[in-house]
Amino acid sequence: MGTALITGASSGIGEAFAEELAQRGMDVVIVARSKDKLEQLAERLRSQHSIQAEVIVQDLTTPEAATAVYKAVETLGWPIDLLINNAGFGDYGVFCDRPRQKQLDMIQLNISALVDLTHQFLPRMIERQSGSMINVASIAAFQPLPYLSVYAATKAFVLSFSEALWEENRKHNISILAVCPGPTESQFFEAAEFPSALAGGSQKATPAEEVVKEALQALAEKQSNVVTGGISNWLISNVPRLWPRQSLVKGVAKVMQPPATK
Repeated sequence: MGTALITGASSGIGEAFAEELAQRGMDVVIVARSKDKLEQLAERLRSQHSIQAEVIVQDLTTPEAATAVYKAVETLGWPIDLLINNAGFGDYGVFCDRPRQKQLDMIQLNISALVDLTHQFLPRMIERQSGSMINVASIAAFQPLPYLSVYAATKAFVLSFSEALWEENRKHNISILAVCPGPTESQFFEAAEFPSALAGGSQKATPAEEVVKEALQALAEKQSNVVTGGISNWLISNVPRLWPRQSLVKGVAKVMQPPATK
């Protein structure tokens, strides 16, 4: 079955990817900042599924983090057959009022680390003429989001970047997928400091396990992107293409506006 490298694997979608792939018999290399959570997950996967699981503790918001991960994998001597760039976070609020460093860390993690890991692992896949990659974007990728401005922009980058690489690398027998979930059962809203009145809105959060199953099915079908979570997320992703952009942003702003400022 090969080996998968999963970033942001200590919780949420990343953990669900690790669980599902291990159940399918795939060895995993799991990456995150939380050593205790990673080691507990690795031990559970080994004992329950009889696969190999290795832990790399790494903060991907640091500039040389991707190189550190790549070197650690090289030391293991395991070819990576599936790279899952899942690590990321958001931040809610008026852009100028939010911490400057948090915005820069978000760009470093959501974009720079993803690009760097892709650039370091993709050449080996091309050499072997086989491999797959899943980049976790969001339905936020399809329109600007006032009060989540940097996050939505980073996910728009991930979607565009992934679709371009999908076309570039089909001739090498490499599948590349951008998965675009909507609200998902995870720690996203807490980390983004969303007000409870807005977290998830009227949409029911999709279990991370469902997102993972839909993503892996789309990867098997060699799609370039998939919107997970049902018809409501599909509509959110596609209706903006038909709407005047200024009107769209104004409408989204009314929905996303901090409750205290309405």
